[in-house]
Amino acid sequence: MGIEFVVDPPLTDHLRERAVALWVDVTNAGGAVGFVAPVGPDDVRPVAEAAFEGVADGPDRLLAGFDGDELVALLFVVDNRFALKRHWRVLKRVMVTPKSQGRGYGAALMREAEALGRRMGLEALQVTVRGGLGTERFYERLGYREVGRVPGALRLAPGDDRDEIYMWLGL
Repeated sequence: MGIEFVVDPPLTDHLRERAVALWVDVTNAGGAVGFVAPVGPDDVRPVAEAAFEGVADGPDRLLAGFDGDELVALLFVVDNRFALKRHWRVLKRVMVTPKSQGRGYGAALMREAEALGRRMGLEALQVTVRGGLGTERFYERLGYREVGRVPGALRLAPGDDRDEIYMWLGL
C-alpha cells in the first residue's frame, strides 16, 4: 500500500493517542522530535496536546500520513503568530514511524508540506534540525538550505550539547 496524506484530520481521541504513540516510537528510535529517549506517553502527551490545540483553535495545521488505516507520518505547520512573519511557517515534529523508514515516506511528507505551503500562499518554510544526527542532509536533498545555527543550543544531557540548525525552503 502507499501513503495518503490528510490535512487537518479530525482530532479524535483515537488520532491523538495514535499520534502520541508515533511520537514515542520515533523518539525512542533516536528521532529528534523534542525529546530525548527514553520517553513514554505521559512524557509526550502534554506537548502533543498543546500542539493539537494550536491546530484545533487556530492558525496551525496538521499534516498526517496514513498507510491504510495506520498513522505512519505527521508534521505540524506552525504559524509564527507575528504579523511580520505571516508569509512563512515553521514545520515542527516531522516524524515517520520507524518501521516505515526507507520507504520514502519522509520525503513524501516533506513534498506534501511544500505543496500545502504553496496552496496556503506561503513564500517559505522553515524547519529546525538537531545537530549531530546528519538530518540536515535529508532536508538539503529536498531543496532546503541552512540559514542559521546556534551552537550548543540544545542540551540533551550534561556534556551533550547540540547545535540547533535552521533550514529554509523558499517557495
